Amino acid sequence: MLKKIIVLITFIPLTLSAQAGKVYDNLSMKSEVLKGERKYAIYLPPDYETSERSYPVLYLLHGYGDDQAGWIQFGEVLHIADKAIKEGKATPMIIVMPNADAPYRGYVNRPETDYRYEDFFINEFIPYIEKTYRIRSQKRYRAIAGLSMGGEGTFIYALHHPELFSSACPLSAATGPSNADSLNNYYILRGIENLSKEKAQEFYNNYNVVNLINNLPAGQLKSVRWYIDCGDDDFLTIMNSEVHIAMTKKGIPHEFRMRDGAHNWTYWRESLPSVLKFVSDAFHQY
Repeated sequence: MLKKIIVLITFIPLTLSAQAGKVYDNLSMKSEVLKGERKYAIYLPPDYETSERSYPVLYLLHGYGDDQAGWIQFGEVLHIADKAIKEGKATPMIIVMPNADAPYRGYVNRPETDYRYEDFFINEFIPYIEKTYRIRSQKRYRAIAGLSMGGEGTFIYALHHPELFSSACPLSAATGPSNADSLNNYYILRGIENLSKEKAQEFYNNYNVVNLINNLPAGQLKSVRWYIDCGDDDFLTIMNSEVHIAMTKKGIPHEFRMRDGAHNWTYWRESLPSVLKFVSDAFHQY
């Protein structure tokens, strides 16, 4: 009997250890669009190395001032994703976190420059990731989410490319420049001077979220499942409420959450389990 007890005590930790996912936070790929190496981080689910299956994917975008490791270091994505998968609240998935911090910050194409981050993300990054890892590449198995500046990127990519994403989950999201005349104050375009009125108007038309919602076909917007979440003490609450109102007026189904909280990692860590569950509903049949 004693030998059996010893075997059990030795075996249990090994079993638990085998059920953990893995994160890598300093990977890179070469980009022709951005003319250099681009870093990214990735979460691989617990059974990735022991199975031969392909997985759905969530692209998870960081905020202003962070980099590809933000969701790992501050967002505790490893612990939260492992827990959600273990409890059956999320399906096993790959989570990819790109770096949009250097040399410029933001997920958009900067006017009057050759820095075209959106083109890189859509045309290079997604294809690279989905060839490098065992990922199911259909729209149904691809989702996007992000916080603050990454929430803005989430809105923009899903609005510009609804054919690519089954679900979009912007958290505490920036919603683009408020008008075409104030682009010099728009944080992503700092350092760009003397933008012509035509270019400024074009940028506003392409990157103001409410403007896009008002002008894009309703069917295009309805092809994405939307989960919008912002704290009631967040400085972006009004902007996210305006998005909610615009979608409601246009009859676009969406989930809108305003919980107690501010613009910080405490709020976003609490949001992530709901995001994982929401995107998993699309990865499954619902």
